[in-house]
Amino acid sequence: MFVLPPPPRYPTQHAYAAAAANGMAVPTMETNNTLGHPTGSDYQLVVGEGTYVLRDDLHLATPPPHPSEAPTTNLNPLATTMAPPIAGVRLSLTTISPRRTVPQLYQVNSTSTRSSLVTYSIKESEKESRGSYESGTNGSTVQEPSTGTTGKAPAFGADNALLAVTGAKESLKRRKPKNNIVKSNSSFVSRVIPHEAMSKRLQERNVEGLFAFANINRAFQWLDFSSNNSSKAENLTKILFTKAHMLCHDVNPLTKGINHLDVVMGSSAGDIIWYEPYSQKYARINKNEIINAFPVSEIRWVPGSENLFLASHMDGILVVYDKERDDAAFVPEENGVSTEERDGMTNEHKSLHVNKSVNSRNQKTNPVASWKISNQRINAFAFSPDSRHLAVVSEDGSLRIIDYLKETLTDLYTSYYGGLMCVCWSPDGKYVLTGGQDDLVSIWSLRERQIVARCPGHHSWVTAVAFDPWRCDDRNYRFGSVGEDCRLLLWDFNVGMLHRPKAVSIRQRGSVSSHMAPTRRTESQATMRFRSDSTLTSSTVDREETVEHPVESRSITAELPPVMSKMIDPDPLCWIGFEEDCIITSCAEGHIRIWDRPREGVNGSQVTLPGA
Repeated sequence: MFVLPPPPRYPTQHAYAAAAANGMAVPTMETNNTLGHPTGSDYQLVVGEGTYVLRDDLHLATPPPHPSEAPTTNLNPLATTMAPPIAGVRLSLTTISPRRTVPQLYQVNSTSTRSSLVTYSIKESEKESRGSYESGTNGSTVQEPSTGTTGKAPAFGADNALLAVTGAKESLKRRKPKNNIVKSNSSFVSRVIPHEAMSKRLQERNVEGLFAFANINRAFQWLDFSSNNSSKAENLTKILFTKAHMLCHDVNPLTKGINHLDVVMGSSAGDIIWYEPYSQKYARINKNEIINAFPVSEIRWVPGSENLFLASHMDGILVVYDKERDDAAFVPEENGVSTEERDGMTNEHKSLHVNKSVNSRNQKTNPVASWKISNQRINAFAFSPDSRHLAVVSEDGSLRIIDYLKETLTDLYTSYYGGLMCVCWSPDGKYVLTGGQDDLVSIWSLRERQIVARCPGHHSWVTAVAFDPWRCDDRNYRFGSVGEDCRLLLWDFNVGMLHRPKAVSIRQRGSVSSHMAPTRRTESQATMRFRSDSTLTSSTVDREETVEHPVESRSITAELPPVMSKMIDPDPLCWIGFEEDCIITSCAEGHIRIWDRPREGVNGSQVTLPGA
């Protein structure tokens, strides 16, 4: 009978080095998660709809550096030596069986790229499908035939026959990675610790319960948030890497099932891990930095794809990988062309250079596509709800809107100052939120193609933003933000607020206190390109033209105050997510906090759509 070894006891780096130097026994410490339930007014969020109360405070144990890793001592506190990239604790949440959905806001796509940002159709019934993918009876996701009336965007790479999916027989059985991570002898993986009763827990759990994947330092944990209090802190699996830190990860919603999950992770070493937790199988992609040698700052599955995912490397390059293709040394193709060069202009800072097109005939190995968009690191990106556009923010302070189906840069916005750290789309795709080093959350309108409001309230860099889909409709929006000031802020805004003149506006909670002055369209003779475009329509702009937008003065831009602001953690916050019954936040030191929605019930706190 095979018996799993006991949980490891790892030495702290400082104590390990001191003891080893003096020939003494190496001290150890346990690395187990802890679960707390603090109470009191300090653990309550008072908002207009009621009071959010802290339910759980899960503290993930931080593993010390690996014993083989030499201690890094920096005697000069003012030194500018590059530190290894870190990301704090980030979560990827998923459920096997879909839960009751909120009334969704849908965007109907037209044939023109520009008109797709102008024409919208709102579906308000919960029975209407979000796309062509619905849950099957076995909990897995199956594809329904698309119709011409759904307005669904074509699949990425649909024009390239070399990227066609395999036959129906093979697609019924989900492919898994080949290597067993528990028995792996790779030096990249230090140790894997599965729960001794993992099979039993998976069989007895509620299929509607919430799975969470979390990274902290060189550890990656698979957690079950639907477990009772006694076992919620116990991870289903913990993977300890030797030196690399996992910085980002994502779960494929298309391939999930009752016995299958596809997870991709991007590391500080540049390696990417494709991991299937049920079978404990894994594969390494971009192994030994064969394609790109820089760390991965963000990673997401391409919408509607079972195999393709997009990773942003910290050298300003976006790379599309196929989880099942082999890697090969990559050299940019000679026929690569940038958006600027196509228009007869060269501006390296503002171009999108296609190192390899998705339509390339060379698709035997990774990468599938590669785009150079900046000379500085990309901090985050997000796919639009219509599966056509990509919002990318980077250290150079730019928000780029990319039509990734056509591999073209369409819009370029700039922060007030400093880099942009995070980005997300509104559920209906009309607005984009960014947070950055200017301590501001900014709201950008894709239909008006301009900034519509800045949101002051943070006292340090904004690290994460997210919309609350359970409190959004076609005119009212709720979103949250967290930052390095350890604060959680909640915001409400209505499209009617954003144009209220300063002279007649009434200062009240949630209202806009300054006038949003319209910006006229001008044309620069030097570049013959539009500098501002609030009045542009689909008939006045060519669909392949990049539009630059100037930084607008704060004196003419609307400001939106938060409806709630509170310091909820002693450490910098790095992630926020909204679920039907709670808000979840995480900090850099491993605290995951789950805040229950007001006790009046989720239905009572929702914004109800007419006729829904």
